[in-house]
Amino acid sequence: MEVKEVEKEVEEQVERLLNGEGSEFTTLDVVPDQVRPVTLRKTVTYIVCAVIFNDKEEVLMVQEAKQECYKQWYLPAGRMEVGESIEAALRREVKEEAGVDCQPITLLLVQEQGPQWIRFIFLAEVTGGSLKCDADHESLQASWWDRQSPLPLRGRDILHLIDSGLKYRRAPWHPATLPVGLGSRPVVQRLVLVFTNPEDQLWILLVKAPVPHLPSAVAVKTHAVTWAANMVVQEAMPSAYYDHDVNTLGIFSLQHNASQPGKTDGVCFNTLVALVPDRVQRNEDGERVDLVETGQPPPVENPRYHWYKVQNPLREKLLETTKNTSILPMHSLF
Repeated sequence: MEVKEVEKEVEEQVERLLNGEGSEFTTLDVVPDQVRPVTLRKTVTYIVCAVIFNDKEEVLMVQEAKQECYKQWYLPAGRMEVGESIEAALRREVKEEAGVDCQPITLLLVQEQGPQWIRFIFLAEVTGGSLKCDADHESLQASWWDRQSPLPLRGRDILHLIDSGLKYRRAPWHPATLPVGLGSRPVVQRLVLVFTNPEDQLWILLVKAPVPHLPSAVAVKTHAVTWAANMVVQEAMPSAYYDHDVNTLGIFSLQHNASQPGKTDGVCFNTLVALVPDRVQRNEDGERVDLVETGQPPPVENPRYHWYKVQNPLREKLLETTKNTSILPMHSLF
């Protein structure tokens, strides 16, 4: 394949991710020993959570029926079931706990405690049904909360989620992002890893074979999901790793397909990652030294990888997203 054709294919793949689409895997590049497909409800737990407002900007809340948090209030939320898509799980949980039908608008946030526990928080809207008023094992009742009246909450973590939902509802800061129905066996981070210099030149890291492509790494349960990006940088340029910060800025899109339980229960996070020189560097004696700007990305030491310099118009799109962080956030709770 000609070099220009390869470059075009890579840029088209990045464009698809920028547009919230997915991309099939050709290979996994950084894979820990003895990695196996994840299995929902056995080796991984996925949680869905809904932030829903009415026209008065009151938020939908449910009163808990579980003994450990009886009569306390929380957002509609719960565990995904085997064979469910992420959106189907959201609709089911909202229906069971609040009595209403809903339609997801966008993911607001992804939270994780490593690949074994991931929570997907959605902004959604009511499309039918009526508020639940008859108690069962799922919840006692549902109600709209004005966010001012006293209410015994199960956890104050939802206050940030509610604020994020209001902020997005009033002024969206990233494109609407919903799961893409493509499968993944383990939990994976795919990287659009960028390096920029003061002149706004921009490079992305690629894996050379079998054809040039964006690197991917399987998440390990002892670290945050986004630690996978660190593993890629450590493998590609070990000498430069400790002189740079590896910052996962957010998620372009995420891929999940529950069509084959136990085989495709994984999730692929297509992420934007910035490699940033550490402003404080030290020599071999531990003494602080001034950072020397070369205007070039750190040299790749592993022959599997290389830097690809991106030109307009893709360069401008990546620069804008990188500078404004206009992308779905992912937070580690480790």
